[in-house]
Amino acid sequence: MPTPTTGDRFAAFRHASYARFFTARFLAAFAIQIISVSVGWQMYDETGSALYLGLIGLFQFLPSLLLILVTGSVADRYNRRAIVAICLAVGFACALALLVLTSAGLFIPWVVFVILTVFGIERAFMGPAVQSLAPNLVPERDLANAIAWNSSSWQTASIVGPVAGGLLYGMGATIAYSVALGMLALAVVLVLLVPKPAQRTGSKTVSWTEILAGFRFIGQEKVVLGAISLDLFAVLLGGAVALMPIFARDILVLGPWGLGLLRAAPGIGAVAVALWLAFYPIRSNAGVAMFAGVSLFGAGTIVFGISHTAWLSIAALMLMGASDMISVYVRETLIVLWTPDEVRGRVNAVNMVFVGASNELGEFRAGTMASVLGAVPAVVIGGAGTLAVAALWALRFPQLRRIDSLDAPDR
Repeated sequence: MPTPTTGDRFAAFRHASYARFFTARFLAAFAIQIISVSVGWQMYDETGSALYLGLIGLFQFLPSLLLILVTGSVADRYNRRAIVAICLAVGFACALALLVLTSAGLFIPWVVFVILTVFGIERAFMGPAVQSLAPNLVPERDLANAIAWNSSSWQTASIVGPVAGGLLYGMGATIAYSVALGMLALAVVLVLLVPKPAQRTGSKTVSWTEILAGFRFIGQEKVVLGAISLDLFAVLLGGAVALMPIFARDILVLGPWGLGLLRAAPGIGAVAVALWLAFYPIRSNAGVAMFAGVSLFGAGTIVFGISHTAWLSIAALMLMGASDMISVYVRETLIVLWTPDEVRGRVNAVNMVFVGASNELGEFRAGTMASVLGAVPAVVIGGAGTLAVAALWALRFPQLRRIDSLDAPDR
């Protein structure tokens, strides 16, 4: 069981390798948000299609699903820092391709989808490696602190990145992609400056038993299975990110900057909660807190769907981000502390597919449903589905609901 951290709320940053990793991850996440806003707005401008907005998520998710038996094993067998650096370099190349296409006036949907597929391949390999690398950079006593700051890093980028992306896109799409390009380049350099950390690796013999170890562990560990699958179905149904260009332009009548503000609103709520958790971590009733977070996420989604007022929509999105941060914090902490390091990459590969399904596949769900029923019904129905999932999972996984503290289990 890990030794609790002292009163040092910045304990993780006392380790230079983690500080570099944290900064690189923040820059990469910031760049991704800028690219995401820019691609979404361009795609809707070029096609006016909700379905195409949904396809943006689908093409980024499919590689994670198709490569799930490979990516986690790679993260467990090879240098995770090197994997992250290579993936960031590939992301840099994709951003460069988008910049070139935009500069040449050749923003052709199918070409963009090819680039997004490569982006998806990069993220499929990077996800398990980056999630598994952080625990190798800090001692176990500082791990919960590092997880909270990791979430804060992503959510801070989710706040500032979309707003910056909207502003930069308003100045010109090429400017937005150029800024993202510079951030990804700096992220690569910072990751390369992280010394190779010690990590426990699996056997060198590749077998189906080894490859499927992540699935086997999750299937046997009901707490981890419940936490991962709860997030999958809750966000798969409740996700509304893909439809934000429609809400920004057609329902709330906002421009690119307004889209950036909508995209940033969940991050504002999330980073506030993440910072709170960094100083005041959940010490009891963690399972109940997770289910409460998912329920509030569903309720916020419904409010966002029916709102035609900008400030109410933004408030609902902030509630969604804040509540989602609670469930993310509990889930990620449980996965890290309950998973042995030698299979952490494979477990995180499965987790990243579930996260990708909940986000990118959720965007596809929202886009296809909106193309048939309209954007508002698609969001409202999804929010109601999230509430139903929270209730069903509370009954199906009582072990998860009864989790009290976020300590590692006795093995």
